Amino acid sequence: MDQRPLKRFIIITSIFEPTTAIESFSAMADYQLVVVGDKKTPAGWQYNNVIYLDVEAQLALAPELANVIPFNHYGRKMLGYIYALQQGADIIIDTDDDNIPYQGWSFPAFEGHFTTSEPSLGWINIYHHFSDQPIWPRGLPLRNIRDSRDKLKWQPARQPAQVGIWQGLADEDPDVDAIYRLTSDTPCIFKKGEPVVLAKNTVSPYNSQNTAYRRELFPLLYLPSFVTFRFTDILRGIIAQPILWQEGFLLGFTEATVVQKRNVHDYFKDFQSEVPMYLHTETSLEAVAAAVGQRSVKDNLWQAYEALLRLSIVEKREMDVLAEWLRLC
Repeated sequence: MDQRPLKRFIIITSIFEPTTAIESFSAMADYQLVVVGDKKTPAGWQYNNVIYLDVEAQLALAPELANVIPFNHYGRKMLGYIYALQQGADIIIDTDDDNIPYQGWSFPAFEGHFTTSEPSLGWINIYHHFSDQPIWPRGLPLRNIRDSRDKLKWQPARQPAQVGIWQGLADEDPDVDAIYRLTSDTPCIFKKGEPVVLAKNTVSPYNSQNTAYRRELFPLLYLPSFVTFRFTDILRGIIAQPILWQEGFLLGFTEATVVQKRNVHDYFKDFQSEVPMYLHTETSLEAVAAAVGQRSVKDNLWQAYEALLRLSIVEKREMDVLAEWLRLC
């Protein structure tokens, strides 16, 4: 049996000078931090124990992909994923430069026995499990934000599960939508507790803020380049879940392991960026679920985007970026 240490990479994109989060993640001996720059990133950006990919390094690493992803776009992060993949990564962890890890930050094992939801519950508000506040994750369909807490039901005994993707929560200023922030914006400290797993056909949004992927699912890291900024990682998560289920994997959630000191946002601009998310979240899931079949992760990802293209949820030029991504991963 292979007993080599797992290769774990943390990927962040930043347009700021090194932050407290960068300092904390860079000090973790069992992880390699990769920071992906953009044209707005300060010239000469560097930090100890960090692999920094400026625009020139991105072009050298994967010129075709680097040229088709827009500049000044969150999707530049994909060049960091490609770097990690080429270095033999076993686990790729997504986070942001404003998420400060707590002491002992880590993710659970990808295989084990876990508290698991009932299957086929449809869209659920995972924040109901971790908080008593009236709060919901960005990407939850608006028709579900007033769902009863009783909708989220758990199986009576822990179930064996292969988790494909772990989403860790974030305290203080968690990932919520602009409607929440414009109407309440109450800070949230989530309850501590064991990780939980969502059974097949029980669906939750997840984001790119504190999220771990196992190697078999690296193609699902693809961030759509031609949807709005506040939709891109949510759409990625919607697309991923039917493909996870097809491969025999599930989505898991952990207690908050970071605290978010959020960079400055204009909440109304966030709302404008989220409008396509509000309009297309449910339709996207239905289209992808219908498109997924007995084929590889890569082929299912392509078919998912073909289905979304037919509905004009993504643009035709998205397929050019996706084709180059799939060629590399």
